[in-house]
Amino acid sequence: MNFQTDWRWCAAIVPGDPEIAPPPFFRSEALGELMTKSEIIALLKYDAWAIGTMLTSIEKLNTAQFEQNMKSSHSGIQGTMSHIYGVQRMWLARWTGKGENALPSVLLSQAEMRERWNVLHVELLAFVATLSDEKVLASFMYKDLRGTPYLQPLWQQFQHMVNHSSYYRGQVTIMLRQCGVVPAQTDLIAYYRAH
Repeated sequence: MNFQTDWRWCAAIVPGDPEIAPPPFFRSEALGELMTKSEIIALLKYDAWAIGTMLTSIEKLNTAQFEQNMKSSHSGIQGTMSHIYGVQRMWLARWTGKGENALPSVLLSQAEMRERWNVLHVELLAFVATLSDEKVLASFMYKDLRGTPYLQPLWQQFQHMVNHSSYYRGQVTIMLRQCGVVPAQTDLIAYYRAH
């Protein structure tokens, strides 16, 4: 079985008879070649801008607001932003082979958050700089946190990481409003207008 062209490797993800054709979105030819290296760089630059913009709003909080348990997925603003950071750090470790395939147990302080993220974004862009368009389109093996292996195009993994960041920034936006802070807009279209 050729993992790059044969959809049956998805059987572990989509249980069922491997002789029955999967939905079109599982066939690589239906997905096409959707992202190039330059598009991934643009997406990562957007994410860095959105995180930086969000941090500007977070810096308006006092320590109690920043650390408050707001009963969200990851407690509050500190926990949620630390989760986004940890997931991005984990994906970078998977791609580079440097570090563990685990979520770092990091709880970022308000004072260190911007610097830590600046370093991470530089590292992400440096990694992408080493890639060719062919590598971006090629399948890349990784294991999830349970140790289950997956083989997916690298561009899909980058999209997932940035989408994950957007999802949890949305939660932070709600929590900022609950703290009386009007968050800055971090929509992708706002980034395109500004850049």
